[in-house]
Amino acid sequence: METLIYEKLDGKSVKCNICHHFCIIKEGKRGICGVRENKRGRLLSLVYPKVIAKSVDPIEKKPLFHLKPGSFSYSIATVGCNFKCAFCQNSDIAQMPKDYNGMIKGKDISPESIVKEAVNNGCKSISYTYTEPTIFFELALETAKIAKQKGLLNIFVTNGYMSTQVLKMVSPYLDAANVDLKAFNDKFYQRFCKARLEPVKENIKQMKDMGILVEITTLLIPGLNDDETEICAMAEFIATDLGRETPWHISRFHPSYHMMDRPVTPVLSLEKAYEAGKSAGLSYVYIGNVPGQLLENTYCPSCNELLVKRYAYQVENYVKDNGKCPQCDALVYGIY
Repeated sequence: METLIYEKLDGKSVKCNICHHFCIIKEGKRGICGVRENKRGRLLSLVYPKVIAKSVDPIEKKPLFHLKPGSFSYSIATVGCNFKCAFCQNSDIAQMPKDYNGMIKGKDISPESIVKEAVNNGCKSISYTYTEPTIFFELALETAKIAKQKGLLNIFVTNGYMSTQVLKMVSPYLDAANVDLKAFNDKFYQRFCKARLEPVKENIKQMKDMGILVEITTLLIPGLNDDETEICAMAEFIATDLGRETPWHISRFHPSYHMMDRPVTPVLSLEKAYEAGKSAGLSYVYIGNVPGQLLENTYCPSCNELLVKRYAYQVENYVKDNGKCPQCDALVYGIY
């Protein structure tokens, strides 16, 4: 399928405008993502509609804690990613084209079939996840339009590196996004992700301005992005630039992909980041990837009433249908 947003240049080169890499791609070559190829001056998506992974997931797995807690989300992905994270958690599919000489795998599934499977499985939403949804934007956008007609919500689990054009095109159909804010340090982004920090920050702010429900996730890696000053600055950015109601998930790192030399994140480091978030005034801060962790419950920021109780993926939701606290009637951030 032809890429939705690109420019034709001299000599049959093209400029891809899907993400903030804005790759200039010569004839016969691919962009950084490894899934968009210039064929005779036309930029084609090699992953439409080749779905590599699909699953019925608890919405909390995304993680999204403020969108229909306890519901299920139909999750899909193709291969490929526009980041090259050394700590990639889904490297077998996300990094497949780069690591295996351009290999593209997947089963052809139409957008209509994806939506039908979501409905048949009793899902309340479709999540474009596991790999970066910007990579399979054409499939995601087409599916999202049909899903919206069927009353389903649409979710991006994303690194936040899409272009402004992509955001504008998808925003009428995108209900929520969990954005990985991988660090608050541009050198970290350059070294470990092969990307930059500033476009991510700007895109998150734009999503909030568009009325998209936004939750933030940070994978805390010992010795790399867990500096106390940096964590406090990140918490302050979320509270000040995005709003205190923006949920922040602080997730435990486990060695993976090209980063096997780092230890598992100490619980103490996670707890310190949690306290930094609360000190910055954030209403909803969570610790993830720690079994039995009590800091995954949601409490009312006004009266501290328990709103959503979580243990693993077992969820008890006490929020009223109108999205208000059952105790003090304060409005709770999210979609209920």
